[in-house]
This record gives sequence, structure tokens and C-alpha cells, in this order.
Amino acid sequence: MLMKIDLESDVPIYQQLHNSIMEGIASKELAPGDSLPSVRAMASDLGVNMHTVNKAYQILKQEGFIQIHRQKGVVIQPDQMPPADEPYLESLTGKLRPLISEAICRGLDEKQFLKICEKLYNDIQKVGEQWKP
Repeated sequence: MLMKIDLESDVPIYQQLHNSIMEGIASKELAPGDSLPSVRAMASDLGVNMHTVNKAYQILKQEGFIQIHRQKGVVIQPDQMPPADEPYLESLTGKLRPLISEAICRGLDEKQFLKICEKLYNDIQKVGEQWKP
């Protein structure tokens, strides 16, 4: 999987890396049990600091999407992905609220906003269908 990092972006690199790995998991480009490069290898491949990669990996570990083993390295959660439980839904609502507010301020109506969300959701799922065996 090709990690999408924009060194000129306002989004911190660790967040971009986190988002890229999450999209890989969501699209099934990264399957449960798949290995990710070591912190050192990923940092070298991307040309970023090891602490940046480590921060992204630690957040993904805390969220339950990866495991970090001394012997196996970094692995996509092989058992079960974290559920969409109440704390997650609250967090999701908190993240979406300012995006929806800005969209409304910029003149997007509900239909336009939902169409964008639906397109993105379907685009990510379509990538996953390409990777199915």
C-alpha cells in the first residue's frame, strides 16, 4: 500500500500517516494480520522522523487497529476491529460537527453534503473490492 503523505500540508505528518493506514484498513488494502514496516523502515521510506511514525503507530495501537509485537513487529489487528460503540459515536459526532457547520456556512445544503459523504464512503469500499481474493 502506498502511503499518502503531503509534506506541504497543514495536517501533521503523523495524522496523515494515521489517516492513510486507516483508509488502507477500511478499503481492505491492509487486511487483519498484515504487517506494516517497522518504525525505522517507514520513517526511512517516507523521509520523516522516526518519532513521527512512532506517534502514528502508538495512536493506532491505542485505538485498537494495530498491535505492536517485539518479535512480529507492527501488525494490523488480527482479531477484531474496534466496534462503533457509544464513545466512538460521540467522538465521530464531535469531529463531524465543525465540518458540517463549515459546509453550511459555505452554502452547501444537506443533499450536497451527504452526496460527498456517500461518494467518499463508496470510493473507499470500491478500493476494497479490488483487493478481494
